[in-house]
Amino acid sequence: MFKALQGLGLSNIDSQIYIFLARNGPHEMREIEMELNLDEEKAHGSLKDLQGISIVKASIKYPLEFMAVPFEEVIDLFIEVKKEQAKTMQQSREELLKNWKAMIKT
Repeated sequence: MFKALQGLGLSNIDSQIYIFLARNGPHEMREIEMELNLDEEKAHGSLKDLQGISIVKASIKYPLEFMAVPFEEVIDLFIEVKKEQAKTMQQSREELLKNWKAMIKT
């Protein structure tokens, strides 16, 4: 599972945190830091990144608890990202080829 998450683009720490939350349910940041032996800065940055890509959510209560979204949703999110990247590449391809052909003709 760890290698699969890294293959999807997650860092080592991001993967550790996601797997920890998926296995153990919601936890506060301090608990995550202690369980995974992370410093506050790394844990905070990673949790912020994971929230930014929508695979970890935070509770609305205080203190905040972080929870992993189901792995099925993670896969679906990454599939959508890859589709968008492919679409962008296709659009860029056409523009690059057009510019290349114009340059060659001159």
